Amino acid sequence: MVGVSADTTEVESPYSWWRLVACVCLGALGGVGMWSVVVVLPTVQAEFQAARGGASLPYTLTMVGFAFGSVVMGRLADRFGIALPMLCSSLCLGGGYMLSSQTDSLWQFAIVHGVLIGMLGSSTTFGPLMADISHFFRRRRGIAVALAASGNYLAGAFWPNVIQHGVETIGWRQTYLYIGMFTIVAMLPLVLMLRRKPPKAAMAMPQTAAGGRNHLGLSLGGLQALLALASFSCCVAMSMPQVHIVAYCKDLGYGVALGAQMLSVMLGLGIISRIGSGFIADKFGGLYTLLLGSALQGTALSLYLVFDGRISLYVVTALFGLVQGGIVPSYTMIVREYFPPAEAGQRVGAILMTSIFGMAAGGWLSGVIFDVTGSYSAAFVNGVAWNVLNVAIVVWLMMRAGRLRPLSASFRA
Repeated sequence: MVGVSADTTEVESPYSWWRLVACVCLGALGGVGMWSVVVVLPTVQAEFQAARGGASLPYTLTMVGFAFGSVVMGRLADRFGIALPMLCSSLCLGGGYMLSSQTDSLWQFAIVHGVLIGMLGSSTTFGPLMADISHFFRRRRGIAVALAASGNYLAGAFWPNVIQHGVETIGWRQTYLYIGMFTIVAMLPLVLMLRRKPPKAAMAMPQTAAGGRNHLGLSLGGLQALLALASFSCCVAMSMPQVHIVAYCKDLGYGVALGAQMLSVMLGLGIISRIGSGFIADKFGGLYTLLLGSALQGTALSLYLVFDGRISLYVVTALFGLVQGGIVPSYTMIVREYFPPAEAGQRVGAILMTSIFGMAAGGWLSGVIFDVTGSYSAAFVNGVAWNVLNVAIVVWLMMRAGRLRPLSASFRA
């Protein structure tokens, strides 16, 4: 598929908003790859007779594949436009679900999830989409990126209940088969709306500071390394409730269905958080938005150590969703503020890769801690500790600029 020239496409034009709608829909459809295995974890664990840590492996491999796919697909999008990698992802995602429904072992299930669903499927529908839509907006870039990122949380709000209902009525295998068929049919028409490439004016590389440094006094590589560590640590913390809330509710005796409902509420409220973070980022910048979201996430995560009643757990989960949704899109805004726009796809992909590694490591580590201790209390403490590291990095970056307030953008374009 060859991209259509967009030399005459204006930034924040009516087409830009229609393109954003398509991105949100693709994110909501393709995002199923990140959430389905969370819901079927207890069922797959029982069928394949695995320990909790072993049953978490498909999620881990999905996230690892998602991470590498974010970089690969981001590079392809920078070079050829988003349409080609999105076409590949649509076909691989649907094919991956249909193939998963026929697997005979946990290892087969995990590998298909990691390669077809994670790396070649869902990865393009998150980071590369956010980077792509950022080229079509300037004044409202923050809200556009946040809305594109919200497609993933729309997937989290929609798919868990649908999948859980399917598991209870027709089984997880038949449910996976139908997901594969549906995603291919629904995603391919939306890909056609992304054939235009970004305007050349939006992709022009602005002048960099002397020595390739930004106004934080850091090299571009050094800043990216710090952002990568920050994204890894915040996502280790974020993964604990997102990956294990269904299993946690089952262990507390509340049932898998209630856990799936809590996950949907968490991610549904995360949409509000992401949209709100977009307005904040447009006004104050990405670093300030990241600091606010990270501090609030750590506070909410700490509440899991205090409350585990049926109603209180629901409230804490809702609060967690309400405060943490804007964290990941903040990294995209920081990339657009401090790095050349022509590198946005691969830069965002690389930082998201480390964030996904954090989600994968956190999901696996929480399962291992549960197997060792017999409860999730120590896993929540582990998450809080990683969250503190994330906050410390962001505070240091803002202090390096000489003030704890929004920073002007070096590469805003």
